[in-house]
Formats: sequence, C-alpha cells, structure tokens
Amino acid sequence: MKTEFLRGRRWLAAVSIATAVAVTGFYGLRAAELGKLPFENPAPTIRTAARSEAAAGRGYSAMLKRVLPAVVNISSSKVVKQTAQESPEGVDPFFRQFFGNDFGQKFNVPQDRREKALGSGVIISPEGYILTNNHVVEGATEVTVTLHDKREMKARVVGTDPRTDIAVLKIDGSNFPVLTLADSIKVEIGDIVLAIGDPFGVGQTVTSGIVSATGRGGLGIEQLEDFIQTDAPINPGNSGGALVDDEGHLIGINTAILSGNSGGNQGIGFAVPVNMARHDLDEILAHGKVEHGYLGILPQDVTPALAKAFSSNETNGALVGEITPNSPAARSSLKQGDIIVAVNGQPIADANQLRSKIGVMDPNATVTLKVLRDGKLQEVAVTLGEFPSNEERASVDNTKSNQSLQGVAVENLTPETAQELKIPASTKGVVVDQVSPASRAAEAGLQPGDVIQQVNHQPVTSVKDYDQAVGSSTKDQPVLLLVARQGSTMFLAV
Repeated sequence: MKTEFLRGRRWLAAVSIATAVAVTGFYGLRAAELGKLPFENPAPTIRTAARSEAAAGRGYSAMLKRVLPAVVNISSSKVVKQTAQESPEGVDPFFRQFFGNDFGQKFNVPQDRREKALGSGVIISPEGYILTNNHVVEGATEVTVTLHDKREMKARVVGTDPRTDIAVLKIDGSNFPVLTLADSIKVEIGDIVLAIGDPFGVGQTVTSGIVSATGRGGLGIEQLEDFIQTDAPINPGNSGGALVDDEGHLIGINTAILSGNSGGNQGIGFAVPVNMARHDLDEILAHGKVEHGYLGILPQDVTPALAKAFSSNETNGALVGEITPNSPAARSSLKQGDIIVAVNGQPIADANQLRSKIGVMDPNATVTLKVLRDGKLQEVAVTLGEFPSNEERASVDNTKSNQSLQGVAVENLTPETAQELKIPASTKGVVVDQVSPASRAAEAGLQPGDVIQQVNHQPVTSVKDYDQAVGSSTKDQPVLLLVARQGSTMFLAV
C-alpha cells in the first residue's frame, strides 16, 4: 500500500509564495537560566490544568469562546538564494508566460526570492510565549503572528528543536489569552479532541474527533516521536495549531498527517504531546536550545520469535541490536542482545518508547536500565551523553550501508529537465531516472520523474549530495524522502 508522510514544510505550512525582495535577517534569543530571558524579559507564567471527571454540557461553544483567542495564525518568510544556473532567465515562470523567456534580459530582475508559508500557533503564557512547529518557522527571516482579534504582531524565535519539531516564539505585550496545559500522559484512546488551526489559510477552523492512538513512533517524521494520533481532520496550515481535550486544555501541537496522493486529510493526524513540548520550552528558556539525552544504541522491537530466541516470555521491551562505538552505552556494561525492559523503574513497551524516554532526559544524567540477559534480569547503570549532531552521527554511521534505495537511479536536475517535468526552474533536487519495480522504493511509491529534495531532512541539490545523504543513513532504518511531483510535495518513507 502506498502512503506518504506530509509535513508542513510544504503541505501543513501551506503553499509557498515567491516574490523578489532584499535580504533581511533576525537572530534567535538564548536564555541565561531557567525561567529568565535576556533583555529584561519576565519569566513566563504557565497555567497547568487539573482535569475534572466530566466536561459540562454537550456542545463546545462555551469552551471554544475561551480557547479560540489563544490560537493564532503564523506567517513566516525566508529569502532563497537563486543562482543563474537554477534559473537562466532569472525570472519567475509566472512572468515568463506573459513576457517570454527574454524577460529577464529586458528588465533587471533580482535573483533573491522570498518564500512565504502559513501555519498556526498556541499562546501558552500571558507574556506572549507561543508554541508552534519548527518547520513553520525554520530558516525564516521574518515571522508575523495574527491574533484572534485580527491584530498583527512581529514575533521573534526564542528557540527551536528540529528533533521534535517544536519552536518557541515571543510577541511583545501582556495579558494575552492563553491555553492551560493538560498532562498528556493521561490522554487515553477514545478521548474526544478538537483540532484548531488555520487550514489552507481560510481562517481559524475547529474540527473534532477522538484520540486514535498514543505513543506513535517509528514513522520517520521526526528523530524523536511520541505522537498522539487522532482522526480529527488536520489539513495544510494546521501545523503548530492546538489539539485540545473536551475541556479546552492543550494536549498536543498538531504536526503531521498521513495521506495519499491527495495531500489532504485521511483521518490519520499526529500531534506532539504537550508534555514533550513543555520539556522543549523549559530547555529553551534555560539553555537557549534543547539538549537531549543520548544512549548510543540501535534498539529493536521484540517480536515473538526474538523473545523466544532470547529466552523471554514477553514481547515488551527494546532489544539492543547494536551499540555505537564510543557512546555512553559502549562505556557501560550494556551488551548487544540485552533486552531493556525498564528505565528508572518505568516499564518499556518497545524501541520507540525507549528512544522517547531517553530523549527527554538531561545529558549527563545517570539512568538505571533493567535488562533481560540470558533469561535473567539485572540492572545496568548508564551515564547519558548529549544527542550528537547530524554531522557527528554521519561520521559514526558512514560504514553502514542502507539498502532501502537500491534499484533507484538519479541524475542532476537541469533547467531543461525541469522544463520537461513542468516544474519551476528554481526547484532544487535530483530527478529519479529509474526505479526497479521490485525495489523497496517502488513499493513506497517512488516514481521516475520524481524530484528528491531531501533525504532524512538533509537538503539535496546534486547527485553528490544524494549519495552522501543515503550513505550516512542508518542501516535497516527507513529513509525519509521529500519528493516533488506534479507541482506538489510529499514525504515517502522507504
């Protein structure tokens, strides 16, 4: 079955709009200590909700009157450098269709272009701190927030966490309407939820559904995944918006959808749990960035066959399939083949839960792992490290080959090829020349003529970039591709 992960850089952040502008910039702020921001900014006042036994009333109109003012529209823009090679005429195709291909020679058209995108956000403190998705503001040189009362305000990016796709913004002022934060650990399958955002840029919209699943991971959308899954319709532009319970308490930040070729809602949406977003907020205010705990293993789910092979009667836990050299795990007594069943006394259900639990811990923290080894339980103490950068991980993993994209042939995308494919000349990436019908890529939906723009979130502009990104992919893990096809973009997990 062919499916695609569509995330807001292209879909959930709405349609990109390009115009010629001069280059501008901004600088993110770092916090000196927890609860204190530089330049005399007050510490945010966060309200935490205690859920009652049952929500009063049958409808949600009264609750939404309180909630809607705290959900905002976010417009971000960034400057994209365009070279003559990328667009020989130096002109947007929109103008060439009226003035011809020599339009750029007749007029002095600037090469730099500004791309704009729309998303949503949630005000979580009266002082104007806003939670949204990192991909809504990533690389932006200007961010504008439109409040429920139509006021427009410039926002600054306080900090971001690409690994969980969370960003914290700040607008100047006080007494802003806010959402109270629920405890997302208490969210259960079947709970009624409402998704609030600005889908397709049509204006603030509310949709309803239930919690379809919790703890979703291993999807290849983010590096750290612990999603709340919902069937409440989430569409392009909802990224960064609120997922609230039936009392109006924030339980998650809408982030991604699983969709077919339509790119629209199929009843499978994902939200970052508010507990994870709150952790990112605290880290950003304390350090100006988010520091994640790092164990240094390649965990696997425990199948019945693996459980039997390792003398276990349970399929819960995470099997240590590989230990990264020079990692915290390598410096401990942990061994390949151990099954981690608990972290600090808390049971572990699968590999993704282990990754999520370790990821929100502080680097340098010492954790106690309960492991099953040779049919016997024992404890192993590990002092965590800080999650390595993509470059550091690539240097560690460059000896591991990923077989996912075998059978795929790509070539550099030239202006002539772009014209044949009827895509903008400014499009960057490599074009797929051949896909073996028996390959994993074909099964995932990759087609000849697709333009691969990213591999595992790494931009690709040439065959060399593509080869390096694929070569640094972790063995036996899905490769996430951002693909442009017939004027649309989509994610494919191969």
